[in-house]
Amino acid sequence: MATAERSMRQKSGAGVEALAVSLFRPLQALLGAPELLFMAALTAMLLRPPDLRFYGADRIALGLLVFVVLLRALLLRQSIGSGPLTWPLLGLLLLAFASLVHQPYESASWSVFAAKWVTPFVLYHAAGVVFGDEVSQRRFEIFSLVVLAYLTVTAVLFLSGPKWLIFPPFILDENLGIHADRARGPFLQAVANGVSLNLLGLLALDRFRRGKLGGMTALLLAAGLPLAVLATRTRAVWLSFAVSLLWLLFSPSRRVRHACLGLTLAAAVAWLGVVTFGDGGLGDARRSFTGRLEERGPVEFRLSVYRAGWEMLRERPWLGWGAQQMQPELERRVSDFHEDTFYFHNTYLEIGAEHGLAGLALYGWLALGLLALGRTPKTAAVSPDGEFLDRGFRALWPVMVGVYLLNACFVVMNYQFVNGLLFTLAGMLEAQNRWGRRFDAVLL
Repeated sequence: MATAERSMRQKSGAGVEALAVSLFRPLQALLGAPELLFMAALTAMLLRPPDLRFYGADRIALGLLVFVVLLRALLLRQSIGSGPLTWPLLGLLLLAFASLVHQPYESASWSVFAAKWVTPFVLYHAAGVVFGDEVSQRRFEIFSLVVLAYLTVTAVLFLSGPKWLIFPPFILDENLGIHADRARGPFLQAVANGVSLNLLGLLALDRFRRGKLGGMTALLLAAGLPLAVLATRTRAVWLSFAVSLLWLLFSPSRRVRHACLGLTLAAAVAWLGVVTFGDGGLGDARRSFTGRLEERGPVEFRLSVYRAGWEMLRERPWLGWGAQQMQPELERRVSDFHEDTFYFHNTYLEIGAEHGLAGLALYGWLALGLLALGRTPKTAAVSPDGEFLDRGFRALWPVMVGVYLLNACFVVMNYQFVNGLLFTLAGMLEAQNRWGRRFDAVLL
């Protein structure tokens, strides 16, 4: 009898152990390859479905990423140190949080808060820990190319006609988001799509510079990217894309100069094709493209909003109006236009009106910190030439930051995927710089 009971207890213990092992095996896999979870979180931000049942998928992915990164750092005794962007990001996060807690709860406001400040803060600090070796960085590069190809194909399909091929189908729902007449991608906002195309295109250009992107893939991307950017029908996106190409035409890298020249020619051919075709196909978009260049109504509206925002900043220059008072005050001052909701269409002006000069100083600190990350360390801490994050990438980094900051002059950068992408790269660069500083300290 005792033997039978002992046998049953052993079987029961073995069953519990097997259950525990099966439950913790996925966690063990994530701890072994956290970059896969990181890219899954970015994918959730990219393809966030406008469905209440899955509306928080990106938040769940971000929370799981934080848990896995902290647990892995604890087990491996890794340090998640602060960097030059930590304090301005934290200051802006706290200012926005303090402004939100004093107003009635609105899920949309907290969602924007997370997209603008929480996501950049988390991904900036997590990226340096997660992407600390060549394998994980290579996976991130491949992920970026796949996303670029997807956004490019989606935009070209939207422009050329067979929209039934576009996935996910909610992109075509005119009742969701804005800019339903433009190539807005899964973001449901054309500027977010355009900035993503620009940043990801620069990453692809860097891979081409290193000789790791060529053949038919490079040719298709070179032909499709300018057309996809045009399909956004957004002047700020067109301007930033043109400025980045012009800047890189004077790059010290011959491969970069040749690639930019090819992209410039492809953009010119795409533009001529769109505005000169007759009826059908791309010709249906002809009036829309030329009309975007001639359209004056949005410009006049934005100038009115800019004047109102400047007046608000002058009246409360130090700490601003706060989130609760800012929107009603803006609506009161812009009385000549009949809009449902008023936006500043300028990141700097919104921060100034909401948080005053304190917020603008923190954001200026953040912008300068982003640019400074690209400076080459004194040591050999940078990746070897031909590898990701090498000296050639650091020469390209100011262009990427410039694209982001230029578009911030025309929109409020509350696009979660765009912020996540830029600050992920910033976190990788800072981790490399931190290693270089430690190497210098050892040598000294």
